[in-house]
Amino acid sequence: MNVSAPVSDLAIECEGLSKRFVVRHRAGRLRRRRVEVAAVDDVSFTVRAGEMVGYLGPNGAGKSTTIKMLTGILTPSGGRVATLGLTPIERRTELARRIGVVFGQRTQLWWDLPLADSFELLHHVYRTERARHEANLATFVDVLDMGPFLATPVRQLSLGQRMRGELTAALLHDPALVVLDEPTIGLDVVSKQAVRDFLLALNRERGTTVLLTTHDLDDVERLCGRMMIIDHGRVIHDGAVDAFKATYGTERTVVVDLVEPGPALEVAGARVTRVDGPRQWLSFDRREVTAAQVVAAIVARTSIQDLSIEEPAIEELVRRVYTAFPAPSDG
Repeated sequence: MNVSAPVSDLAIECEGLSKRFVVRHRAGRLRRRRVEVAAVDDVSFTVRAGEMVGYLGPNGAGKSTTIKMLTGILTPSGGRVATLGLTPIERRTELARRIGVVFGQRTQLWWDLPLADSFELLHHVYRTERARHEANLATFVDVLDMGPFLATPVRQLSLGQRMRGELTAALLHDPALVVLDEPTIGLDVVSKQAVRDFLLALNRERGTTVLLTTHDLDDVERLCGRMMIIDHGRVIHDGAVDAFKATYGTERTVVVDLVEPGPALEVAGARVTRVDGPRQWLSFDRREVTAAQVVAAIVARTSIQDLSIEEPAIEELVRRVYTAFPAPSDG
């Protein structure tokens, strides 16, 4: 019986989602102690259709475990999850036809076959209409500039070329949701930008929902309007990227090049954090003083050649969140 998929404006729903694994530790020469470890612990969030959301966290935080439950690879230990209105573990085959998944360190392409042959095989795997498959393939080949290496065996492709092939393989069947696990890992600057531009266009023109897990925070800044941070199996932040930077990025820095090297400047509301010849770095809290006030005070005290304002790196902001939310104790 053909059951139509539920219609919802939510692409992902997680409520109290958890996953526990049993590990055994040595407790003597012959004995082992059974310990239960929570990889994901009471995680709740939703992703609306058409959103691009970053899902961040250090190694072992629970990102990949969450993805495997969302896609039906793992059965949750507790809670509820629905992906595109379907319970993943119960309707895994149906869900597989409606989602695309890319793992940066794993391949879904046939290693010894030319890239074009992998795409042809995927046409049969997903049983897409021939016209639809050909149209999508032509679009992706053009946008991702894959024409020169379509006849090349996958094993001979560079990492950047293979990742473009992986993205195409995940999208040929027009999935409503794409889950990307470290899609730019190991890519050079040019390849990263090509992948980012492609994903932005995909979301803008086709309305495809994107859930992105990554260690590259630049990906999140350039692609996502919203970010979640998971640590020790729990979501410790969920909100707009801009709001996150406003909350944790209150410190800004004025970098000033003086006409002549001199002692550290004394400016109300700012402190010199570094001096390198005529260049000085002055940090300030934007909740207490504005950049314009700091700059005016500097200009009133000395002659300058150049000046710029630096925002805090998002890596540092995430580090501050981790510090604010210490790991739960085992006791």
